[in-house]
Amino acid sequence: MAIRPLRILGEAGDEVLRLAAAPVASIDGSIQILIDDMFETLRDAPGVGLAAPQVGVSLRIVVVEVPEIPGFALINPEVVRHSGLRWVEEGCLSIPGYRGELQRSIKVTVKGLDRRGRRVRIRATDDLLAQVLEHEIDHTRGLLYVDLLDGPEHLHRLDRGDETVDADMSAETSDSSAASRGRRRGLRPIAAVAPVRRRTAAGALLRS
Repeated sequence: MAIRPLRILGEAGDEVLRLAAAPVASIDGSIQILIDDMFETLRDAPGVGLAAPQVGVSLRIVVVEVPEIPGFALINPEVVRHSGLRWVEEGCLSIPGYRGELQRSIKVTVKGLDRRGRRVRIRATDDLLAQVLEHEIDHTRGLLYVDLLDGPEHLHRLDRGDETVDADMSAETSDSSAASRGRRRGLRPIAAVAPVRRRTAAGALLRS
């Protein structure tokens, strides 16, 4: 296993973050190596989710490792059902030093293949897993969380000390009070996701 360099928005090589990733046609040894490297990179960051475009590979693969759930990979993942809206706070390993407040679904159902090629379906409700699944699958579509903000006022630069990571983000992101609570320390960054709906406004803040 190896730690792969993360692609950072605004730096050389970030074009891959804005591409719709290609589906995986065959799960061969190179895919297994990529998945292992993605887990190693995720744990080193550290984070709770990572998509292949974030390590420069434009394929529809994500890995997820949230507290109390064994880490897993999804190949060609797709959100097939979602409902409800809740306010959450998100960060992204590809947008270090910032956090945003946005709405995510309360209930999410995802289908895809596991690393052995078996069909899987995952349901999550009002928790960190639901949030991470949407976030990472967005990445495979070329979408970043900053594209989903209602405006630049919902994007916040973190103080250096606020980037300290913690193992549990779920308690901080499950209801509308997350926006006010989210600027506290200890929220773990997650890796994020597709068209450039608000790139200009968010990008201006990212460069300031």
